[in-house]
Amino acid sequence: MSTIPSITLNNGTTIPQLGYGVWQVPDDEAASAVRTAIEAGYRSIDTAAIYENEVGTGRAIAAAGVPREELYITTKLWNSGTLDWSGQQGQDAVLRAFDESLAKLGLDYVDLYLIHWPRPMHGTFPNVWKAFEKLYQDGRVKSVGVSNFGTEQLDTLLRESSVVPVLNQVELHPHFPQAELREYHAAHGIATEAWSPLGQGKELLAEPTLVKIAEKQGRTVAQVMLRWHLQSGVIAIPKSVTPSRIRENLDVAGFELDAEDLAAIATLETGKRLGPDPQGFDWN
Repeated sequence: MSTIPSITLNNGTTIPQLGYGVWQVPDDEAASAVRTAIEAGYRSIDTAAIYENEVGTGRAIAAAGVPREELYITTKLWNSGTLDWSGQQGQDAVLRAFDESLAKLGLDYVDLYLIHWPRPMHGTFPNVWKAFEKLYQDGRVKSVGVSNFGTEQLDTLLRESSVVPVLNQVELHPHFPQAELREYHAAHGIATEAWSPLGQGKELLAEPTLVKIAEKQGRTVAQVMLRWHLQSGVIAIPKSVTPSRIRENLDVAGFELDAEDLAAIATLETGKRLGPDPQGFDWN
């Protein structure tokens, strides 16, 4: 299998450019799915507290037999409206949530910890970030970042903190390529990571333009999309529980999309999100 490249983050650490995501994977299935992914060659695993599969993910990590330092484990804080995330009590809540995630994963540290949603209407994310700074400075996490943040929230963190997020994990796929946000990230040394890099359902997988490119390249449509992410400098975390697709999604480093392919994919933008707009959506 072809080697997957890594990206160097703004704090000098590196992350594999292709990882394995476990969104919507039930905890009792996560152990086998994640172990299959690790055995296939994935070294980056992305989970979150709200996915409720950190226990299964941790079991797979423990059973895989791969040295811990060879793995890159990400989890996320679910900063929902059920708690007050302001002031010292908010920072303490972050630390408790992190301890819970770490215990469920059965790990001594995680490589990356993310704020899952900005919830900008509440204005508490800068306070949450202060607790993230402490986790980073104490060495309990190797890197800290955010998810679903827009440029306004990133501006606030850059203005109020000396710790710049290493990456922003956002919805990104050929229908919603986020060019403006990616340009902002590049200008500020923040990596871009895509959730739902293949879209959801069969719409993108049946897109005629992508089907044509896949036939030309002798690859699947999913492989073409993942190759597009890699050549765009984006980190991608596709999800599947089917062993053959888990392996297939990893095998994307052995071919190149040419200028014609990239130009064709650029025409697919619709501006249509699959998930809610983080700027106006509040999780409770």
